[in-house]
Amino acid sequence: MLCGNGHTDVLDYLLPILPPSVLSAKNHADSTPLHWAALNSHLEIMKKLVQVPAGPGLDLIDIKNSAGRSPLGEAELAGWDEGARWLVQMMKLDTGGVNEGESDVNDGDGDAAIGAGEVEIEIEDADGKLAKMRIGGDQGTSSTTGDSPV
Repeated sequence: MLCGNGHTDVLDYLLPILPPSVLSAKNHADSTPLHWAALNSHLEIMKKLVQVPAGPGLDLIDIKNSAGRSPLGEAELAGWDEGARWLVQMMKLDTGGVNEGESDVNDGDGDAAIGAGEVEIEIEDADGKLAKMRIGGDQGTSSTTGDSPV
């Protein structure tokens, strides 16, 4: 609960003492500490959890709880754009074979082509609504479109 309540001081004290496996431990709803930090908008906690040496690292971002939501889904559900953007930036994304310096072609859906260094992802929320997000290109900027806030 310290992650859900934003107690960075307690987390700083416990991280060197506890085994890294605790970071991926799940509660009765299969939520991890990262889920709780995302749900309650605690960016500093999320960063600390992902950056623990010898910990699960970025793999924490992919864990889904019993409701089928990842920490990104929890941030989106809470309407926390800053946290959702940070999680997307940290995710291991497959750029679909586009090499650096190349750009993807327009897929005909009216969206502009993805430029070099940009990644576009689609996120489906619990209600089945899609949101598109582009990251990269100009100094890590991002933009969103779609039915669901990210």
